[in-house]
Amino acid sequence: MTLLGERTIQIDCDVIQADGGTRTASITGAYVALADAMQSLIKRNIISSSPLREAVAAVSVGIIKGEPLLDLDYSEDSGADVDMNFVMTSSGRFVEVQGTAESEPFTIEQMDQMRNQAISGIKQLFAIQEKVLAE
Repeated sequence: MTLLGERTIQIDCDVIQADGGTRTASITGAYVALADAMQSLIKRNIISSSPLREAVAAVSVGIIKGEPLLDLDYSEDSGADVDMNFVMTSSGRFVEVQGTAESEPFTIEQMDQMRNQAISGIKQLFAIQEKVLAE
């Protein structure tokens, strides 16, 4: 944090229309906004290098009619048997894993399927974040 100096950065995510992935999308987008702000500070010679250690992204997954599904929309989320959110770093570490059996308990095998889908989806988000920030 010493690289940032005596600065406060506030990221506000206003939700215009919520669905099942709103929270996870806001986390993923917030990282891009923060990384972009750091790049701007570096370009303006306000800070010498970014204090960010790695990227962060998040996805929602769930089980609908017995099948795991990545990136639930509102209708899927509201009717899911299981709803989970995964937040990860670009080094593959978990920041948060939150899951709830809405109507049916889930097995460890189903949880592993959802985790694997989440990891795959988050890897795609990291590639998109990197591309956007390089532009």
